[in-house]
Amino acid sequence: MSATSSSSWDLDPLIAAAEAAMIRALVDPDQALHAGRVVLAAARRARAPEAEVMSLRAMALAARELGDLHGAERLLREAIGTVGAPPHRLAQARLSLVTVRTERGHPLQALRVAALAWAYLPPLDRAKLDTQRAVALAHLGRHQEAIASCDRALRALVSAPGTIDDRRFLAGGLLNRGLVHSYRGDWDAAMRDLTACLQIAGHAGLRHLARLAAANLPFLAVRRGDIAGAFKHYREAEDTLFGYPERMATMRADFAGALLAAHLPGEARVMLSLAVPDLEASGAHVALAEARLKLAQVELLTGDPHRARQVAEQAAAELAAQDRASWLPLAREVLLRSRLALEPTTPALITELIACADELEDGVANLAGAAALRLAAAEAALAVDDHPTASAQLARLTRHAQRSERWMPAGTRLTSLASELQARKLARTTQIPVPVRQHALALEAALQEDVTGAFRAVNDGLADVGKRVETFDDPSLRAHAARAGERLAAFGLGLAVRDGCAGEVFEWAERWRAVAAPAHACAPVEPERMRAELGRGALVEFVAGEGTLLAVLITAERLLVRHLGDLVPVKEAIIRLRYSLRRQGDAAGIEAAAAELERLLLRPLLSHLGDRPLVVVPVGALHTLPWGALPCLRERPVSVTASAAAWVRARERGGRGRRTPLVVAAAGPGLSHAHAEVAHVLACHPGGREAPGRTEAVLEALEVADVLHLAAHGVFHARSPLVSGITLEDRSLMAYDLLNVSRSAGLVVLSACNSGMSRTPMEGAPLGLPGTFLSKGTSCVVAGMVPVRDEAARVVMGMFHELIAAGQPPDAALACAAAKTGVIEFTCFGAGNLPLY
Repeated sequence: MSATSSSSWDLDPLIAAAEAAMIRALVDPDQALHAGRVVLAAARRARAPEAEVMSLRAMALAARELGDLHGAERLLREAIGTVGAPPHRLAQARLSLVTVRTERGHPLQALRVAALAWAYLPPLDRAKLDTQRAVALAHLGRHQEAIASCDRALRALVSAPGTIDDRRFLAGGLLNRGLVHSYRGDWDAAMRDLTACLQIAGHAGLRHLARLAAANLPFLAVRRGDIAGAFKHYREAEDTLFGYPERMATMRADFAGALLAAHLPGEARVMLSLAVPDLEASGAHVALAEARLKLAQVELLTGDPHRARQVAEQAAAELAAQDRASWLPLAREVLLRSRLALEPTTPALITELIACADELEDGVANLAGAAALRLAAAEAALAVDDHPTASAQLARLTRHAQRSERWMPAGTRLTSLASELQARKLARTTQIPVPVRQHALALEAALQEDVTGAFRAVNDGLADVGKRVETFDDPSLRAHAARAGERLAAFGLGLAVRDGCAGEVFEWAERWRAVAAPAHACAPVEPERMRAELGRGALVEFVAGEGTLLAVLITAERLLVRHLGDLVPVKEAIIRLRYSLRRQGDAAGIEAAAAELERLLLRPLLSHLGDRPLVVVPVGALHTLPWGALPCLRERPVSVTASAAAWVRARERGGRGRRTPLVVAAAGPGLSHAHAEVAHVLACHPGGREAPGRTEAVLEALEVADVLHLAAHGVFHARSPLVSGITLEDRSLMAYDLLNVSRSAGLVVLSACNSGMSRTPMEGAPLGLPGTFLSKGTSCVVAGMVPVRDEAARVVMGMFHELIAAGQPPDAALACAAAKTGVIEFTCFGAGNLPLY
């Protein structure tokens, strides 16, 4: 044997060890790092450049899996600079560098690295390179090219020999293609690819890759409408990705994007607040820029345009530095909408809005956003009486509408059948969302003082939204589809308010609430039906419009509307009242704020209310008001509901004939009187039983009980209502845990601080624990609106249950118990006027 061949034979074990380290990087990154260091040292001693470059690549792969992108790039660049290494090994290092450069915020540079590697790679490695190129292309917004790249790669990889590395790239290619499908909104194709990826990764023992694939399940579950399933997948992903902060952060950012698209900006913000710091720390600049953009959108939607502007500016700078031109209009849109909220409207700002809408329109994926921004530009132009600009923008939105839908002066005729057919064809092909188009048509009609035409356009748009909603069985998908018409319904409500007819205001307030909070939506209810259901009671439905507050009153004798005045002093008085109640001793402050709120909200109606039981339909900040604190309501039965129709539906649910109710109670940790309170509650009801204070036990009780009483600490997250919850022994029972229950108790009593709090997105109907219980079939929820002392809660809840057992309905029992104990912090939600016994 020659000296040369002997030397070559001696180096083969080093190459084999480096290969093993690369494979180990996919399964056990920590061990792969150690093995790579050992092989690297041996390779350098033996002057074996091929083994050296392979060991450096193995260490880089391990570093990337552990979230150290900076370290991964450093190692790969060191590998590429190895003198004397075979060209195909250097090209393989470049192959790995493609993904790292993409993740570090340089997708265009990543494509250049791929081009340098291509010529030196064998066919199978070129297929593997294609799977990595697809990621860079997707981040640049070139989705069609990304799909083609994945398709090309997968055709080759399916027939590959089947090594662990081959399986890794096959599964990874499916994962990457699935993600690109999700960017394009093809959820079924995305789920097929993701499922196939999980199967291959599982069979090949690639546990880490399987974890990465599973980390996308929360995102896809939301986009397919399964909110409860998404949070379940999220909890599982948190467990599997523990110890991989960059992967965890990316998963959270993707999940946040889906929650944002599902009209849950508060929940998205929670995910982003966790994701952004970890993405910053790991140097994942591509994901970081996208996460910042999502955060800017969230800040705008949740009412903080100052913060939205700051974050959008930072995201725009990062996206520009990454050469991601297709993303820049999205950041610019947030900046402009923030300025629209913060600055006086000027011709220059309107011009910028239109220019940004044009940019968005150039990207096929952004047509819907372009249309919405063009509508905002038209409304801004109308605000400064620039009717020519407004009309031009509205015409851009309505030009594809069928002629029969467009506003036309009386006597106008179609020029020909052909033109009508052409209009119909265009209407089918346009991608302008129907609610936006109909809103534009309504504005065109309103500009001509054709109120009937404007109402017709709004009605047609909402009818289309309703048809889309009816095609979905899943309530979360129905919610997503319905909310597309929220601004359109608000415009119709504005027209009704301007007209001033009490019946029309009530009808449109109910229609708007049905769209703004579809979880509570049901068949519209006419005023006459409400009178019959109310009996001697009264309903007050509050309506907000352009900074002012109105109230619609319905009693057996009358239907009327009253203008109550500016919203600002109402919000300020609610803040003062809640502050005084929290101080738990500031009687003077409580009385002053409560009297002021009574004057602002109810005094114009008191002569018609008398001593009637009251049903209240709040709006906006009124959802945070402890109504029982108002002097005129302290001994009056009061039920708070999301809408008049929701109250009627809750009455129908609770009015069914029942046996002696089954009462279940549970105590949470950390409350000195919780178990005594539970014992008192159960003593009031024959056959009552205690459930363990654990999440699964409480959810099981909810499925069988007629009354569920929880004595525990409550946590309300104003910006993320679905993660509000009740603290139990194992974890918190979150609002999102309730989304999958098949049945809910008729009466739920939450003897917990802040458990009755709700947030109202975009002035819509309430989100929080009471609203979630009611949307799942509960007829009535009693819950605390502010912190309550343990002993006070025990006393008032004990008396409440004594009165319930004596035959009083929940609203009357709560009013009586509050009057006798002075504990006014609890509120009755839903239909509280139905006795259980």
